[in-house]
Amino acid sequence: MSGAPPLLDPAPVVLRRVPLRIDPAEVRAFQAYKPPLPLAPSELTTRLEAAGREAAALIEPRLGYRTVAVTEAGPDTLTLADGPRLHIPDIGRHWGAVDAVTVGVATIGEAAEDRVRARREAGDFLGATLLDSAASAAVECLAEWANDYLCQLGVAAGLAVTNRISPGLAGFGLTEQSLLLGLCPAGEAGVWPEPGGTLRPAKSISFLVGIGRTARLDHYFVQCRRCWARDCPARRLAAITTVHRGDH
Repeated sequence: MSGAPPLLDPAPVVLRRVPLRIDPAEVRAFQAYKPPLPLAPSELTTRLEAAGREAAALIEPRLGYRTVAVTEAGPDTLTLADGPRLHIPDIGRHWGAVDAVTVGVATIGEAAEDRVRARREAGDFLGATLLDSAASAAVECLAEWANDYLCQLGVAAGLAVTNRISPGLAGFGLTEQSLLLGLCPAGEAGVWPEPGGTLRPAKSISFLVGIGRTARLDHYFVQCRRCWARDCPARRLAAITTVHRGDH
């Protein structure tokens, strides 16, 4: 964390060299959402591990974010210093008192997506499906890396950082996607809005975290589960693995 900008610094930040590790368990989880493949369990495991390695060689992780002060908070809304009001059902109960939010976007670029498309066009649907699961896992792990990174900046500042939320989840409407992208350096990170609230590249995630001395944490998963900060004073659960390359 040495040399990292302070969490409350309002200047936009873009990280282009993120030491991301794709958690193999996340690859398996994304594949489990899809129809079963005609593979024996041991072969599926081997193929998913290979897809994870392939995705790791293709991705270009980038993270862009900016912190904005909150001027007014209601049960379902957050009004930001820059003027916009975000509508997020039950945000007051989930987060408690927050003084600022960090708006961010994470992407792994387009190379993995292009490879998936090429395989589908060549008729290799099984290979395309497995690589797509690995790429989806990669961007999810990147968003989690971002949340853990921001949490560590918060610890350094004596502040709590909430779990991330994203448009399209928990009642946070996709209609506010472009609003979030306008609040952070999305273009500099290589992400643009598409019609209907989707993002380009497709393997991208926009997110929002709350910041405050008494902000509530972990309302739907324990943020510590894959964080690499070994001696963090805010740790509430031992990490089971890490999304950070290098020593855990």
